[in-house]
Amino acid sequence: MTKSATNRIAAAAVVPLLALSLAACGGDDAADAGDVADTPAVADGEGTATDGGTATATSGDASDSTSGGADTGAAAAEAGDSTISVVASDYAGDYVLANEETGTMVTVTIDGDTRTIQTNSLPDHATGDFPNAANPNVISEQDITLEYTTAPVFTGAATFAQQPGVAVNGIAFEPGTAESITCTSGESSRIEAISEVYDLGLDFNNAHVQPTGQYHYHGVSELLVDAYASDEDLVHVGFAADGFLMYYSKSGAYESSYVLSDEARTGTGCTATGPAGGQTIDLEGTAPDGTYDTDWDYVEGAGALDECNGTTIDGEYAYVLTDTYPYISRCLNGEVVGGGGPGGGAPPGDGAGAGTEGAAPGQGQAPGQGQGEGGPDLTEAAAALGITAAELEAALGAPPPDLDAAAAALGITVEELEAVLPDPGGAP
Repeated sequence: MTKSATNRIAAAAVVPLLALSLAACGGDDAADAGDVADTPAVADGEGTATDGGTATATSGDASDSTSGGADTGAAAAEAGDSTISVVASDYAGDYVLANEETGTMVTVTIDGDTRTIQTNSLPDHATGDFPNAANPNVISEQDITLEYTTAPVFTGAATFAQQPGVAVNGIAFEPGTAESITCTSGESSRIEAISEVYDLGLDFNNAHVQPTGQYHYHGVSELLVDAYASDEDLVHVGFAADGFLMYYSKSGAYESSYVLSDEARTGTGCTATGPAGGQTIDLEGTAPDGTYDTDWDYVEGAGALDECNGTTIDGEYAYVLTDTYPYISRCLNGEVVGGGGPGGGAPPGDGAGAGTEGAAPGQGQAPGQGQGEGGPDLTEAAAALGITAAELEAALGAPPPDLDAAAAALGITVEELEAVLPDPGGAP
């Protein structure tokens, strides 16, 4: 990937290298890290690769340099009006990321088998312009706490997850969307955020903003990868809600096993929901090109990764972000425990879901399916699936619901859908 020329990215690349060099010095020896006056990135963590202690660094005003040494006690550093500490590059232990320039604040602590992630969800890298024509929302500070296990258990159950995890910088991963296209002939598909047909307002990080102001990734962000990369091929970019780690391969060594379907689409009188909608089209006979999730087929063995974009690396199961569909895992093969929450431990949704962030309240819902219009309360069913009630309503469509189409749009089985719906057979 091309390295960003911004000061923030350059600084982020220096931080883990500095941590390792400081640890190598040991004791009270100091190491000069050069001028970091323009370095807003901050990390604080436990231990280094060499001595298990915590590296520290001190920086003065704009003319001063940063120096520090390894210490087995608590990390501390003076940096003018701020505190700067450094951590080993794998972000597997306790750490803090604080960026004065972007306002980013992430605190990760491990207590027993629980990793607690506190984030204000402000990105620590450049973003596109928000609001924009297709996403009228403004990035704003959040207050999110997640609890993921550090002792993950592989089940192989491939459970659907709307938000399967969080990046090391505290930004949520949310690859799917709530926007769908439903045809009068009965077909229904989820619209892909990364598409040349529909504009959902993604920026150059394959990210955009929910109405709540939460910025989140729908695909790989080059700036995220570059910021946390090392000389190794695999870049540790996040934590999955089931406790397994999430990586990106700079060489593309781990390929997705999803391929475009070789069967023509079906569907007439098809209408899209949310800001992507507005006109009726026919999909009948058109070739799958990745615009819809149903354009893709999972073919076991077609690539190195399984249905959830995971594989075993050095004896440990892990998820890998890819530049092709599904981009980020849309299901979890591990057991979600602790306070992660349903559907992969995602922070609470905004009622509009992943793909309707730019929509006004109520968009993405099929006519007659909104709350308070005579239908049952789908809140608990939606929570069990890790999505919002609006997303579930949109998938079910106008009554009578097509459970096969709804399950396909949600990426789950009909049996899983029927198990959570309030009425037998799923009648809304």
